Amino acid sequence: MSRITVVGLDGRPPGDEVERSLRDAALVAGGERHLKMLGVERGVVLKGDLSEVLARIEATEGPVVVLASGDPGFFGIVRLLGVRFGKENLRVVPGLSSVALAFARVGLSWDDALTVSAHGRDPRRAVNVCRAHPKVAVLTSPDFGPARLAQALDGLDRAFVVAERLGEPDERVFQGDAETVAGMEWEDPNLVLVLDEGGSPGSKNWISSAIRSPERWALPEDEFEHRSGMITKSPIRAFVLSRLGPGPGDLIWDVGAGSGSVAIECARLGAAAIAIERDPESCARIRRNAERHGVYVQLIEGEAPEALRDLPGPDAVFVGGTGGDFEEIVKLSAVMAQRSVVVALVTLERVVPVAHVLEDCGFEVETTFLQTSRMKGVGGLHRLAAESNVFVVLGSRP
Repeated sequence: MSRITVVGLDGRPPGDEVERSLRDAALVAGGERHLKMLGVERGVVLKGDLSEVLARIEATEGPVVVLASGDPGFFGIVRLLGVRFGKENLRVVPGLSSVALAFARVGLSWDDALTVSAHGRDPRRAVNVCRAHPKVAVLTSPDFGPARLAQALDGLDRAFVVAERLGEPDERVFQGDAETVAGMEWEDPNLVLVLDEGGSPGSKNWISSAIRSPERWALPEDEFEHRSGMITKSPIRAFVLSRLGPGPGDLIWDVGAGSGSVAIECARLGAAAIAIERDPESCARIRRNAERHGVYVQLIEGEAPEALRDLPGPDAVFVGGTGGDFEEIVKLSAVMAQRSVVVALVTLERVVPVAHVLEDCGFEVETTFLQTSRMKGVGGLHRLAAESNVFVVLGSRP
C-alpha cells in the first residue's frame, strides 16, 4: 500500500479521499499557504532546501501526506519523491494543472503550447523558447518572475498573460504588453503565458506542443530568395548546422546573414535565432524568407561588430559574412558564445588568424575544408560541376 499520498490543490474543496488521508496522516507536509488552506496546524512547511523535510518523511513510520499545487506530476514534487522513496510508495491525487487553468481563464487551447520552467533553473533557456515560439507557458520563480521575464523579452511583439494565485480567493489574471508587465509588482505563485497572437497555428494537432521535426533540413538554395548565388549552399549548410547544434532553448546568432538561410534553418529546428545583416535589401529578403518558412527570426539591421554588443548572449554563433572588422567580429562572438562559434571562409589567408582568435578565447579549434560538386548531364554522359570550396572553422568550448 502506498505510504505517501501526494495531493494537488487547485482551489476546489478537497474530496473525501483527501480528507481521510489527512485524518489518518502521521505527518503532513506542504507549502505554508496549502497548510493554512486546509487548516493543518502542525504540518511541516515545504520551503527552500527540502533535505530536512525529506529526512522527516523517511523517519515517519505512519502514512504521510504531501500537499502541492495543481498537478504535482507536472514539473512538481512527484519526481523528487519518486526518486527518493520509490514510485511504488506514492499515491498521487492530482488537481488541475496551473497551466491548464491559465489557458482556460483566457479561453485558449493549449495543446499547441510549450511549457517551460524557470523555477530553480537557469531562466535563459525559457526566455529563448519564448523568443522562438508563438505560445509558451512559463513557470516562474520568486527570483525570476513576470517583470524580469518581460524585461528579457522587451522589443519582441509578444502579449503577456500573468496568472497569480490561480484557484485562490485573491486570484488575478492580467493581460498586457512587455513594458506594462515589466513595470508592475507581482504576487507569488504565478505563471506567465507569452503569446505571439499573430503567429499561433490554428490547425488541429496530432501531438502536443508546437515543436515539430521538419521534414527536411539543409534545404535547397531555391527554397530561399537570395542575391546572385550569395547563399550558404545546402551541403555546406548541413555541415554548419551539425556544428551549431540548434534546438529548443538555444539562441543562435547568424552574423552577416545574407539570405538568412542559416538563421531560418535554426529556427525550423526549434531554436531562437537572431540574424544580423547590414544591407537593407538583404534584410528585406530575410523577412520574406522567414515568412515563407513560417518561422520567427529576430532581425538586427546593422553592421557587426557594433550591432552585436547589446544582443542577448547566444549558445552558438555562425559567422558567414566577411565584411567589417572580421577578427573583432569573431572575437566578440567567441566571448559571448556559450557553446560554439562556426566561421565559414572562402580565402585561405583568414583561416589561421581566425583559428588563433578562437584559441586565444579558450576554444578548441577544428578546421574542415569542404568541396562540393553536383552531377550534371553532358549529352548522354555526366560530369561533376564544382559548386563551392569553403573552409569551416569550428571553435568549441571544452
